[in-house]
Amino acid sequence: MIAGPKILEHVVDTVLQFEGERSYSYRILRAQKNRFGSTNEIGIFEMHDDGLHEVLNPSEIFLSERDKQTTGSVVTSSMEGTRPILLEVQALVTPSAYGNPQRVATGFDYRRLSILLAVLEKRANLRLSVQNVFLNIAGGIRIDEPAVDLAICCAIASSFSEKYAKNDTVVIGEVGLGGEVRSVNHIEKRIQEAAKLGFKRVLIPSNNFKSIKSKSAIEVIIVDNLSSALAKIFN
Repeated sequence: MIAGPKILEHVVDTVLQFEGERSYSYRILRAQKNRFGSTNEIGIFEMHDDGLHEVLNPSEIFLSERDKQTTGSVVTSSMEGTRPILLEVQALVTPSAYGNPQRVATGFDYRRLSILLAVLEKRANLRLSVQNVFLNIAGGIRIDEPAVDLAICCAIASSFSEKYAKNDTVVIGEVGLGGEVRSVNHIEKRIQEAAKLGFKRVLIPSNNFKSIKSKSAIEVIIVDNLSSALAKIFN
């Protein structure tokens, strides 16, 4: 006898799950259980008239409609399983005409956004408590890892200050409560993906620079804290 509400999952060898927003044609196939291999691998597909087709280069697809002359737009790198994917982070900051400003996040955790807004206000002196903040991860992908924190902060600061972020730069890093930029995993894979798609620069935490073994054609810029990252991302 098998106890518990998930009897079928205990019986089978593999459990697969499709993820994605209804309004987008892209779907992520993720393994929740796999007795014969890793659950870190994912598949990205696009729905066509004749069924699902594999997306061989998802980074290029997700960035294909990006407007390079818009404030509040920053490119970051996220790990989906063992595959790095470049995504566009979009932020819109507007003055609040009512008592309680709105905070809306699509594709990102709302509570994490609230923490990053507090860090921006305290450590970067951006008065966001009276501003509406709208955040979107373009392409309908949901991001849960902290490596996109720095890109989100840069996008919000870009929209708030009406300054253009450098469009040839990929921003990677976790942001702590003290405003420090913390290291992330798989940094070399992320840098290689950025170089492959033609980006010229990448902002990474200073501690990650020590672990880079192979040289890359892309310029690597190290940052220690949120203030230095904001100073280097704007034109």
